[in-house]
Amino acid sequence: MPTKHKWKFKSYFRSGAYSWKGTAKASKRMKESVSEIKKVAKKDTSLSGEGAIELFVRLYPAVMHIDGSSGAIGSAINRTINVLMPMIINADWDMNTRGKWLEKLNVAIGDDGWGIFDELRDHWGELCVFEGLAHLWADRLIPTVKDNWSSEQYCHFTGTDMCLSCLVYTGRYDELKNLLALKENQSWFYMKFWALALEKQNKLQEALDYAELYNAQQKVNNQEETVNLFCESLLIKMGKIEEAYQKYGLALSPYGTNLNIYRGLCKKYPSIDKKSILLDCIENKSVKGKWFASAKNAGYLDIAIECAMCDSADPGTLLRASRDFADSDFSFALIVGVQGVAGLVSGEFYDPVTTSEVAYAFGQVEAIALKNDKAEDFKMMLTKEMLKRSCKAKLKDVVLDRLKYLP
Repeated sequence: MPTKHKWKFKSYFRSGAYSWKGTAKASKRMKESVSEIKKVAKKDTSLSGEGAIELFVRLYPAVMHIDGSSGAIGSAINRTINVLMPMIINADWDMNTRGKWLEKLNVAIGDDGWGIFDELRDHWGELCVFEGLAHLWADRLIPTVKDNWSSEQYCHFTGTDMCLSCLVYTGRYDELKNLLALKENQSWFYMKFWALALEKQNKLQEALDYAELYNAQQKVNNQEETVNLFCESLLIKMGKIEEAYQKYGLALSPYGTNLNIYRGLCKKYPSIDKKSILLDCIENKSVKGKWFASAKNAGYLDIAIECAMCDSADPGTLLRASRDFADSDFSFALIVGVQGVAGLVSGEFYDPVTTSEVAYAFGQVEAIALKNDKAEDFKMMLTKEMLKRSCKAKLKDVVLDRLKYLP
């Protein structure tokens, strides 16, 4: 089923295109591919849908040799799928054409050795768009799911969640319930589809109770965060914003940067004061110094200074902030710069800090102080910090020697 359009990304996603250390390169190519497809989507949704599937078909074979232990390649793939999946849904195809493209996508899902298309499988009903097509997929997959779940020798079948998704999408709730009853180990991984069915029927409280019960019974099979997000979305949908925020919003994810976590919460809860969200995040996650960038970027410099004063603040981040604010807010720049230098001298790092790095950092903050005729303030502040901290003798000597020559 060839497309007439010549996609540039095809040359970047050939089988085995990326080696063990190919994360950065593959991530960059995925980003470029998404841009190419999004550009086409502005003029032709049918063509952009084809492009999304053509990329997905090539994705796993191209990246399969990359070291995924850091999670970086997985994050890049997830971002790509999350952006392109709506384009497949919105593609202007008739039912027959959509069916043919989904067949091609199904082959890619079957060949996927990492489980990168879990999200697509969970939304297979929506990808079908046409209820008639979703009915066909459900009817096709139900016998295999039944046989698999009824057998004493269970084996993984990628079509299981696709089948359940189609049953939810088409409103075949009795069949869904009966099918789920066959599953001996009723974990959230599959039972979530019944919660989704309840939500689709607008039985929000019932869906919430069902999900929370699974959490309480610890039947979530390491999907606690997924259950929490589902419960949070239900509470928001029910208008219980404060309850959603306190109960689930502040159960902060262990993944991602603090800055992204904070921004995500602000976006999810626009009615809650942003400064209050930041303070709640700091209190709930406890490592105060790590919230410096969030406070700085949000414009709450008073909170940022409090974070900078903590040993957990990253000296490199503090020194960059000092440089960036040198002209716009000298007082802030000096305070965080001093904390950055002191952090370099006293902190523990994977790569040992060198004397030249300390000298360079000192010179950066010294120049800011001299430019504003505040050399004495700089000397006093840094000396005070040095006395408070347990410093590396060699690095401490560099600072003390430089302080002697301050005017």
